[in-house]
Amino acid sequence: MTTERTRNLLVLNGPNLNLLGTREPAVYGTDTLDDVEAAAVAAAESHGWTADCIQSNHEGDLIDAIHGAPGLADAIIINPAAYSHTSVAIRDALSGVGLPVVEVHLSNIHKREEFRHHSFVSAVAEVVICGAGIAGYRMAVDYLAAKLDAAAGSATR
Repeated sequence: MTTERTRNLLVLNGPNLNLLGTREPAVYGTDTLDDVEAAAVAAAESHGWTADCIQSNHEGDLIDAIHGAPGLADAIIINPAAYSHTSVAIRDALSGVGLPVVEVHLSNIHKREEFRHHSFVSAVAEVVICGAGIAGYRMAVDYLAAKLDAAAGSATR
């Protein structure tokens, strides 16, 4: 008898996202980081998966979490926040671990200041979701579940 391992997602949130709910609600909405994480966990559980959520204001902490993901997570959802526009190191870490990545932004970064239009992470993400608010995290989970469950189904045929 074989027992399938429960799939797990690593959900990473970058700098200043701990201020959600109070920081620029006209841009980011009134949902808190706890709301974002609860939505991601609930979406994962709806697929029979689990999700580990980490928020850090420190680039190295996010990189360490990415480096630790193989063997613990099946995919990564990341809102790199301001690091989207500045961190080649996060981009390289995501590329280096070889897991599927979905990049999420609560606001539409392309409707904001020009310096926010470029993301280093987008080049290594399979999907980029921006401007959907907290629903973007659910969309990311649903995409990854469909992709990985389909791949697992085709592998058993």
